[in-house]
Amino acid sequence: MSDQDSIFFRNFSILLAVLILLTIILAVGASMFQDNLVENLKDRADRSGIQADIKPAASVNTDPNAVVEVAVAQVAPFDGSTDGEMIYNNVCAACHGTGAGGAPKLEAAAWAGRLDKGSDAVLANAINGYTGDAGMMPAKGGRADLTDEQVQAAVEFMTSSL
Repeated sequence: MSDQDSIFFRNFSILLAVLILLTIILAVGASMFQDNLVENLKDRADRSGIQADIKPAASVNTDPNAVVEVAVAQVAPFDGSTDGEMIYNNVCAACHGTGAGGAPKLEAAAWAGRLDKGSDAVLANAINGYTGDAGMMPAKGGRADLTDEQVQAAVEFMTSSL
């Protein structure tokens, strides 16, 4: 046998021995790790901690009979101001200043038939909305965040300006 062959066999034998040793070390390490893991799991007889760890962030309620209460902090616009003129200028004037959608302008003739029904009816239509032959009034002028008091202040401003 030549020198090159003997060198090859020696190096191959060393490499094979190293790989076998590495395999034995990994097998023993994995066995020890598995034993340690099993012992830890046996110690955790109470699985509520695991359930809390893997609990989803949210869930979907599919019960059609469930009653869900949602607390919503409602903040009145314009810092809750009941300044009728300011509310009219910021909300109502878009339609009542131009007559858009059949809205009566601030002219006595345009309000004659409406005021005959009484101020309570005009206020109720402003708060709840109204659809009639001459046009329509969205509830609270399309600003659902307005309070009833703010709508009342705007209506009082408008009717007193006629």
